[in-house]
Amino acid sequence: MSLTVHGGSDAGSTVAHDFSSNASPLGPPPQLLAAVLGAERERYPDPAYTALRAQLGAATGVGPARVLPCSGGAEAIRRLSLAALLAGSRCVWVPQPGFGDYAAAAMALNMNVRSYRSITELCQGLAENDSDGDLVWVCEPCNPSSSTLSGEDWQALSLALQAAKASLAIDQAYEPLRLHGQSQLPADLAEQAWRLHCPNKALGLTGVRAAYLLAPAEADRLLAHSQAVAPSWVLSSEGCALLMHWHSEDTRQHLSEVTKVLRAWKEAQQQMLAELDWQQSPSCSNFWLARPSQPLCLPRLRNSHDSGGIKLRDAQSFGLPGWVRLSVQPPQSQAALRAALQEELKTQ
Repeated sequence: MSLTVHGGSDAGSTVAHDFSSNASPLGPPPQLLAAVLGAERERYPDPAYTALRAQLGAATGVGPARVLPCSGGAEAIRRLSLAALLAGSRCVWVPQPGFGDYAAAAMALNMNVRSYRSITELCQGLAENDSDGDLVWVCEPCNPSSSTLSGEDWQALSLALQAAKASLAIDQAYEPLRLHGQSQLPADLAEQAWRLHCPNKALGLTGVRAAYLLAPAEADRLLAHSQAVAPSWVLSSEGCALLMHWHSEDTRQHLSEVTKVLRAWKEAQQQMLAELDWQQSPSCSNFWLARPSQPLCLPRLRNSHDSGGIKLRDAQSFGLPGWVRLSVQPPQSQAALRAALQEELKTQ
């Protein structure tokens, strides 16, 4: 059995200019980083994560019983998929293009996987499907496209979910890195959905595996299964420290400054690619899909000694051959990318 392809390989040596990761290049706030580095490693965390669940629940306005700590988004997706199967679900709906773990988790459990390219297509599929209790994944903002749903999309989806008696899971990993506009997710629909939060991307600490699921207000059966299949001590001490500081005032101020900087960098980076005749998709966050005017040799860019290496995400695994996904990076990295692309054109 092959491993899940996440959009590109993270193996190999570190490059100087990594446009392939959606994580913030500006890192975490000092207080949160100090807490992670100073985490108590000499003993097990509380296996019930009582204090952590209470704090996250208070910060998000839900009861602690509805907070499920997870060791990253991928583990949360696998766990919720298994819980849905145990609760009777047999079909999972996934966005296309989208993060590969949604489909991979369902296929590993022999569940039916159905993809959709728009909310209209999803609503039609739910109406035509003859099964109840489907699990529907929505990524908001969506990876890899960085698209976002409109208020009309959410309203149509809400009605379709009610008619189909389906469960909604919203992956909000990139919401903290939204640079343009605001989420149109209605509060009442959010209360009825599973919501996945993965703070390590916005903090630039993807190596610290930590996330949490917020369960719907009324999901007793699925919540019970989700708790039952959780591994013991799912979070490390470092993961606990990260999540404990996620909703602090220091972190909120840091993220506010980060989004301002990234917004300016993004405008410059998109302008640079436009000058090189790249096709670029609309984007509300710190990453987007783009297609170069000429095919690129991605391994050659990565192994470029002059630049120290440049890494882009090949979007072929998302079903988009010829496209790449790239994230906002600092001006010096943008300059290196421009120089490397201009040199690449000379070889063609």
